[in-house]
Amino acid sequence: MSTEQLSSNPFSPQQMDQISQAQQAAIKLKQNAELLSDNALDLIIREARSHNGWLDTPVSDEILAQIYDIVKMGSTSMNTCPARFIFIRTDEAKQRLKTCLAPLNVNKVLAAPVTVIIGHDLEFYKHMPKLFAHNPDAQNIFKHNEMAAKTSAFRNGTIQGTYLMIAARALGLDIGPMSGFNNQAIDNEFFKGTSIKSNFLCSLGYGDTSKIFQRLPRFEFDEVCEML
Repeated sequence: MSTEQLSSNPFSPQQMDQISQAQQAAIKLKQNAELLSDNALDLIIREARSHNGWLDTPVSDEILAQIYDIVKMGSTSMNTCPARFIFIRTDEAKQRLKTCLAPLNVNKVLAAPVTVIIGHDLEFYKHMPKLFAHNPDAQNIFKHNEMAAKTSAFRNGTIQGTYLMIAARALGLDIGPMSGFNNQAIDNEFFKGTSIKSNFLCSLGYGDTSKIFQRLPRFEFDEVCEML
């Protein structure tokens, strides 16, 4: 680091030591980690299927905690971490959720061991002094800009919901992401009086393969991608 960089360095010696440790850990990770095998890539996305039917096999609290422990480490812009998750497991909770669903999704949710409501906190910035502590003014970017806060919460909450789906598959579960529900009804039922809004739902469990259909087509690279 140059003399000029040192003179303008905003970090304390302790923070510089933490930064150095993080950089060395990143280097070590790249040196030692193996790329995912074809089987692993197939499991989490290439050959994985969304499920509509479920086996009567429970999903433990431990595996749900494992999923979140993976999700929380995924990147979000400015470490905002706006996603909020409600794991619907009990019959009582499923009946509350049932009233918010489109008819075609009712049986899917009732049969699934767990259905997650993935939401996002529009006031995520209140937690930035903890999550982005090295920049104490960061929350002001969003605190007085409702549109910026709304956009960032939705975008990064959606990213975290995707992490959840990949993490679940990586741990051996199947997933069934879905729309087909009334967002306002879910917000009133589960997030009333809060700054949290629902985004999408995802059932988790062990899929009944007798209920899946043929895979639908996908675009080829040249149809939707450009290299500039």
